[in-house]
Amino acid sequence: MSIDLSTTYMGMDLKNPIVASASPISKSLDNIKKLEDAGAAAIVSYSLFEEEITHETYELDHYLTAGTESFAEALTYFPKPLQHDIDPDDYLEHIYKARRTVDIPIIASLNAHSEGGWVTYAKHIQQAGASALELNIYFLATDPDISGQAVEDTYVEILKSVKSNLAIPVAVKISPFFSSMANMAKRLDNAGADALVLFNRFYQPDIDLENLAVVPHVLLSTPQAMRLPLRWVAILYGHLKASLAATGGIHSSQDVIKMLMAGADVTMLCSALLQKGVGQVTEVLQGMEQWLKEHEYVSVAQLRGSMSQKSCANPKAFERANYMKALQGFGK
Repeated sequence: MSIDLSTTYMGMDLKNPIVASASPISKSLDNIKKLEDAGAAAIVSYSLFEEEITHETYELDHYLTAGTESFAEALTYFPKPLQHDIDPDDYLEHIYKARRTVDIPIIASLNAHSEGGWVTYAKHIQQAGASALELNIYFLATDPDISGQAVEDTYVEILKSVKSNLAIPVAVKISPFFSSMANMAKRLDNAGADALVLFNRFYQPDIDLENLAVVPHVLLSTPQAMRLPLRWVAILYGHLKASLAATGGIHSSQDVIKMLMAGADVTMLCSALLQKGVGQVTEVLQGMEQWLKEHEYVSVAQLRGSMSQKSCANPKAFERANYMKALQGFGK
């Protein structure tokens, strides 16, 4: 029996629901080709960060203007390239080359902090030939005078500004930290989001006790992390026009199947690829196809949304009632 694994994401027809999420893997064109060969249906490129671009610009401006009374041949005034700096032209060239290296969609990822930055770099990314753009909105409201409403409005305005200047599809990758997640999703949907990517992980800093310094500490996801996006994909399914992408904790074929049943259009792999290599895509696809055959499904479309809140026999399982039931049954 032939299984149809195809799906649609942001209006793009994909051969299956496996998308490689933004990660360092996509910095190499060889890896991008390997991901396609392994079966990935689309690839989200590593993110372009506005802060790194502007830092590079400020460094160059400082060194070009400082010491202007000195000899012109004093080339030491030019900055030494810093390891974390990103030349936006290099990123755009990478997108351009990636689109010509593979036949699957290349989705660019942009993380800016100013409205002008979002729009400017989004336009450049579109011109470079990206199939779509994922807005990786990483905004942590640390100012106690900024209200929740102001934070939500910021997200919506960023999306509106970018959408009004682009022709390619735009996805919004957001965090779950909203007082009314369903309403926020609806606002973004109404503002024109072609997809919502659930969810962005806010990496938490750690403290180095020996050097008394606050340091970044990246922990790769585990399958347990998929419970949060699973719940919200299931709740939002059928209520939005936007596509739904699930990311976080997806490691196996069973994880993918659960997310599809909840209502995801695509599932994104990152930690699984970093831990096990790009060959994990092939293993996941083979496991999916085997499970679908054994359970007499003929397509992903038949599977999708079958266990969403809208479709499952017990809709309250995604709400408060199941919380009480879970606590009462713990330890028995």
